[in-house]
Amino acid sequence: MSIPIHRPLPNDSWDSMLPGPPGRNNFGSADLSPSGLLAFASGSSVSVIDSRSFQLVATIPLPPPSVSLSGSSPSISSSSLSPFVTSVRWTPLPLGRDLLSTEPSSSHLILAAGDRHGRISLLDFRLRSLILSIDPPDPSSKSGIQDLCWAQARSDSFLLASLSGPSNLSIYNTSSSRCIFKYDASPEYLSCIRRDPFDSRHLCIIGLKGFLLSIKVLGETEDNIALKELQIRTDCTELLKLEKDAAAGGSSSSSPASAVFALYVVRLAFSPHWKHVIYVMFPRELVVFDLKYETTLFSAALPRGCAKFLDVLPDPNQELVYCAHLDGKLSIWRRKEGEQIHIMCTMEELMPSIALSVPSPSVLAVLISQSESTLQNICKLCSDSSNGASDVDFDNPFDFCDDTLLVSKTHLVSISDDGKLWSWISTVEGTGDMQKDVINSGKIADVSEDSTNTNTIASSNNGLTAEGSRQPDNINAGRNQPSNSTSGLADVTFKISLVGQLQLLSSTVTMLAVPSPSLTATLARGGNNPAIAVPLVALGTQSGTIDVIDVSANAVAASFSVHTSTVRGLRWLGNSRLVSFSYTQVSEKTGGYINRLVVTCLRSGLNRTFRALQKPERAPIRALRASSSGRYLLILFRDAPVEVWAMTKSPIMLRSLALPFTVMEWTLPTVPRPVQNGPSRQSSLSPKNNTAVAPEETVSSTTASSSDSKAGNSDDSQDETSESFAFALVNGALGVFEVHGRRIRDFRPKWPSSSFVSSDGLITAMAYRLPHVVMGDRSGNIRWWDITTGHSSSFNTHREGIRRIKFSPVVAGDRSRGRIAVLFYDNTFSVFDLDSPDPLANSLLQPQFPGTLVLELDWLNLRTDKNDPLVLCIAGADSSFRLVEVNINDKKMGPGPLPRNIKERFRPMPLCCPVLLPTPHALALRMILQLGVKPTWFNTSSITIDKRPHFIPGTASSSGDLRSYMIELPPVGDSVVPELLLKVLEPYRKEGCILDDERARLYATVVNKGCAARFAFAAATFGEVSEALFWLQLPRAINHLMNKLVNKSPQKAPIAVPNSDLDDTSLLSRITSKGKSTSENAWREALSRGQLRLMAFEQEDLWQCANERIPWHEKLEGEEAIQNHVHELISVGNLEGAVNLLLSTSPDSPYFYPNALRAVALSSAVSRSLLELAVKVVAANMVRTDRSLSGTHLLCAVGRYQEACSQLQDAGCWTDAATLAAAHLKGSDYARVLQRWAEHVLHAEHNIWRALILFVAAGAIQEALAALREAQQPDTAAMFILACREIHAEISTNLVGSDDESGSSINDTPVDLPGLNPANEDVIAVGEYFGEYQRKLVHLCMDSQPFTD
Repeated sequence: MSIPIHRPLPNDSWDSMLPGPPGRNNFGSADLSPSGLLAFASGSSVSVIDSRSFQLVATIPLPPPSVSLSGSSPSISSSSLSPFVTSVRWTPLPLGRDLLSTEPSSSHLILAAGDRHGRISLLDFRLRSLILSIDPPDPSSKSGIQDLCWAQARSDSFLLASLSGPSNLSIYNTSSSRCIFKYDASPEYLSCIRRDPFDSRHLCIIGLKGFLLSIKVLGETEDNIALKELQIRTDCTELLKLEKDAAAGGSSSSSPASAVFALYVVRLAFSPHWKHVIYVMFPRELVVFDLKYETTLFSAALPRGCAKFLDVLPDPNQELVYCAHLDGKLSIWRRKEGEQIHIMCTMEELMPSIALSVPSPSVLAVLISQSESTLQNICKLCSDSSNGASDVDFDNPFDFCDDTLLVSKTHLVSISDDGKLWSWISTVEGTGDMQKDVINSGKIADVSEDSTNTNTIASSNNGLTAEGSRQPDNINAGRNQPSNSTSGLADVTFKISLVGQLQLLSSTVTMLAVPSPSLTATLARGGNNPAIAVPLVALGTQSGTIDVIDVSANAVAASFSVHTSTVRGLRWLGNSRLVSFSYTQVSEKTGGYINRLVVTCLRSGLNRTFRALQKPERAPIRALRASSSGRYLLILFRDAPVEVWAMTKSPIMLRSLALPFTVMEWTLPTVPRPVQNGPSRQSSLSPKNNTAVAPEETVSSTTASSSDSKAGNSDDSQDETSESFAFALVNGALGVFEVHGRRIRDFRPKWPSSSFVSSDGLITAMAYRLPHVVMGDRSGNIRWWDITTGHSSSFNTHREGIRRIKFSPVVAGDRSRGRIAVLFYDNTFSVFDLDSPDPLANSLLQPQFPGTLVLELDWLNLRTDKNDPLVLCIAGADSSFRLVEVNINDKKMGPGPLPRNIKERFRPMPLCCPVLLPTPHALALRMILQLGVKPTWFNTSSITIDKRPHFIPGTASSSGDLRSYMIELPPVGDSVVPELLLKVLEPYRKEGCILDDERARLYATVVNKGCAARFAFAAATFGEVSEALFWLQLPRAINHLMNKLVNKSPQKAPIAVPNSDLDDTSLLSRITSKGKSTSENAWREALSRGQLRLMAFEQEDLWQCANERIPWHEKLEGEEAIQNHVHELISVGNLEGAVNLLLSTSPDSPYFYPNALRAVALSSAVSRSLLELAVKVVAANMVRTDRSLSGTHLLCAVGRYQEACSQLQDAGCWTDAATLAAAHLKGSDYARVLQRWAEHVLHAEHNIWRALILFVAAGAIQEALAALREAQQPDTAAMFILACREIHAEISTNLVGSDDESGSSINDTPVDLPGLNPANEDVIAVGEYFGEYQRKLVHLCMDSQPFTD
């Protein structure tokens, strides 16, 4: 099924990989985790990028399907290819904190990847290895994976749902790799699967023709999967035509939708703001669909002049929808106030037209960052300024100090098929005139107030009976305001700015060149300094560009657009110039070729052509061979003489050699003398096993001796410019020529015996390093010859023909000088040691990375010590570039550990991604951020630029007591632990790779805003969005609870607040100490805009949210829609509207009688006149059973709201029950509804954070602690108690202070939070459990090695 990928710690190995460009065969698969890690598929590999610094973290190649997990299937060739990766998805599991019962794991860094053969692989990104492979039921069908999605089955486990082939849905239990559910939607083409942000058990799947499948996972067995099939009407004319064409073209019936219809894309996205609402994007239509009503709320055709849609992305914070288009444009849509109507605001470019190649690249995928949106929420709620000015970068040319108000900022990432990743910031800015309105209302104001809002609910104000029918106090004040974050087009402007770009390999790799300058190579700009080996590798590509790779950084250092067609040859001239060629055929009739030769200077970036002819030539260039000094170049033609050029500033042709050459190679720089200590080793370099290494250079030939002494000793430079090359002719004859200045002469080597000449195989490859020439032929034979002694030998590799032979670099002290890498015509390679008695027996084959073919290979010439590893540079057929270590012991070649210097990865800026730290260190950093560390701790001189006005002041020193960096001694746990954790984190702090400047500045703004703000920041930093939202809502929940407790407690004097009720707005606005809370307007703004809506619990929030949805459904037709609409009106207390709607039912309708009965009952609760009107209309009785919800409506009519809420909860209508309770219940009655809802959210929906908020709001603190204990989160339980106490103390202090001012008072003793008394057994147990957790964490941290990349 799978094999582990052998990889030591990332800093301990040269093994690395650069992926080729992603293409349409990868189906645009990419996923951006909440912690900011971007995974995307390119070829048969998965690459991971840090989306903040835009650096490549790692690339993991998928092993081929034929290799089993244990590697026990030797019968299948290791050269079987890995298929294209077509879907990637990060696991939603958070950072594991259960240290006391399990070992720390990297389960939060698991990535699911599906491929074109239908296989699903689970990759552990920390270990860079495959941990599970799920093979398709029928491997021969090769029905590829279309999409993947995780669904929550239990609180601690997720199931993996996959779409495979055209119409198959499978759900897998990844712990047992068993398929628990299958569904075939034939003849539909399934396109996309997504998870509901409001309920992680709920998935939706969309098909190309509008088929919609809603799935709820209620458990881990087939019986617990609930399905509902729906249909969205759309125009399928174009699809039907494409289906006919595909059938005529003979496309596979088992192929997934994206393989058959690559440019016909259908996508689905859940609204992050409204439950049950989804956005469905067809190629020419955008649809808003209501899953509860099972109907389309809105549809918009593709605007004229726009290319077809590619993807739909709702903004997490604003009610905006981003739509990507196939031509690389991005349209931004906003929702019209009070309706589900979306209007296109602007069109932006995701593919700038500057310096683009022709044809221009295509955008394959666009993603939106959730982590940035969460941090933006924290910043807005915790900063003192309403417009988040602290986030402006004054060094950034895109941030101008003008009169605009930054309303929101969204981070987008796009991926194009030329190997580029683009980082964009989309901003919504308001004019300075609207700044005051926005701050006052807490929303983006619409100029023209929509009067329709008031009509829908005006009748409910005077029509309510006095019995338990109170509306929330502030509702009337808020009704005439526009409800959320949409705005008039005149008020806001949309801008999109490119803030980062990452260049990977730009096209399919065709050539690879590694510099190996000799000591005679000089710098390109003159002078006699010898050229040094540089850590650069050049790659020629199919698109004509040359990518220069910096192997020490594993990154593309430069990319030059040199040719307009495929680069067919590429060589280094010294270490700073490249020579390359391409050719184009003029026409098939005449058969002439235009050869284009270019010298590229890496320093200046200039391309200079030479040997430019006026007319086409008869023969194309076959290959280039550059001498190691870069002074000479051989140009080999197909069936034409070879040209020898002197590569001066203006290249000069020295002469033409009209011999039938097959291969030619220049000599490599001569190696230093071997160490002579120890017993002499036997060698097979001569047939009689003469002494080990080649003899000293003491040949009588003057040319040989001068050349050898020159190469072996750089001081003796009498023949400084002479270099030699070896060649083979078509008849098998061999020779060595020397180029000296402008003369070419015969080297006169010592010839081998006549039997050495090959008679059965044409020589196809050669390597030459004085004094040895090694040859390979098309029969798989390898021969070598010592040109100074004439000794020769050979062996057969029993493989196909040989394409390349490369000598390994040698340094002083090496035991062997005869190691070669051999590339065969079947695109596999081996490493042989010609100094060993039996090279074939000691060969190192290719076990390092099965799954791809090798196009080109060469050795990296950066060894300086004999213990340094041998490193091969490999260009794969999957367009990847890889470095592979070949560790060779003296006794046997093969992978093995050697004492050597650790190779350090160079990065232009630190990789600040806390989630990548070893799990104990990540948990240590999480705890430090939670307890509060001074911002100066992050400050490192290596990354902070002093001239910036916003840099964090102070310098950090590691001397002295590190606890001085904590803002205060921790009120929970052991006070020594923070110092130990800071010591563990010191290596990361010194490297400056804990938090980047922007996040460190954000932390500086929240660190003194109270512990809840710090906890939210820590959760968001590690990608735990729900937990961050929980901490942001916790102060409001405790405020709600205090409100209830104060009202219930005996009072000496009435409290001077409206309606004798503690008003939320006035209370929150009183909290000013330490600046720990902002105005209620900011909360309302954040609640109305997105993520915090997931955590709504207050009566006004629930009521407003439900009330806003009502106008969307007024124009819907059909009995089901009317029944749902009546239910909504009753839930928000608009009984008159419900009666009017019920009485409008046609007498022919089967719903007439039950509707009539409800109309009479409800009208009696409104007014006498309405009751009389209803009785006149109704003249019959109920004749058939009604829907189950009708009973709750009758209970509402007589004011029995508590029982109505219970019935709704029994029927599974949890949100409706809460909405009804918010409209009609208060005090303990409302708390009971909230607590039962919390139990359901915790145990059925497995959403612990939302459940905790509901528990707190209901006053059930004990249950909240119990839930955290069951979830085995000792640190969160302790922090929860800490936050509750701090918020409670603050509210109490401010209440007492404000009541002293107003002359009234609450009880002398402040109201305690139930269940948080320090003497409470549960509270004591939490403290002990946390102490134990801290001790275990310290031990684990001390045992873990720091991870440096």
